[in-house]
Amino acid sequence: MRILMLGNSLTTAHGLPDALARELGAEVRVHARGGARLAEHLNPKTRNGARTLAALERERWDFVVLQEMSHAPATTPAAYLASASRLCALSHAAGAVPVVYATWAYRDGCPRLRRLGMTYSQMHAAMHDAFARAARQGDALLADACDAFWGVADPAALYAPDGVHPSEAGALLAVRVLAETMRSAGSV
Repeated sequence: MRILMLGNSLTTAHGLPDALARELGAEVRVHARGGARLAEHLNPKTRNGARTLAALERERWDFVVLQEMSHAPATTPAAYLASASRLCALSHAAGAVPVVYATWAYRDGCPRLRRLGMTYSQMHAAMHDAFARAARQGDALLADACDAFWGVADPAALYAPDGVHPSEAGALLAVRVLAETMRSAGSV
């Protein structure tokens, strides 16, 4: 099985791609840059865009994982949905199953959350809605780490000190969600 992961530091934190590869016995390739948006993966003038577009055109993938910049699904949902939709279409055209990697709201009380002018529950709801819409519109699987983080008894333990990135425990939870989602597709 071959998996292409498109994203940023939320995708690469704590060796997440390597852990996913071990969990599924898969080859995982990553196109990521800290702070990258999915739109970058569609732009042939960027390094990630050139690599991603070539990989989707010339290589065979079983799954393509789409992970957007940390707050964009909540703060710029229309732009996120447009990029996700285009990448889902390209993934389908390449014979791959797109996977919307639904990341989490910022940790409750973290300064970056306050700068967005949102509460934890508002950011969670906005992000979850955007991810669900992207999966529906793109006929994609939804790897819902957003709800997995939301549903734990002590969500703070899942975050790095910055309140944005996952802790090691958070990254492992995300790996489990991604792996279970891909297994549910029946081809794993």
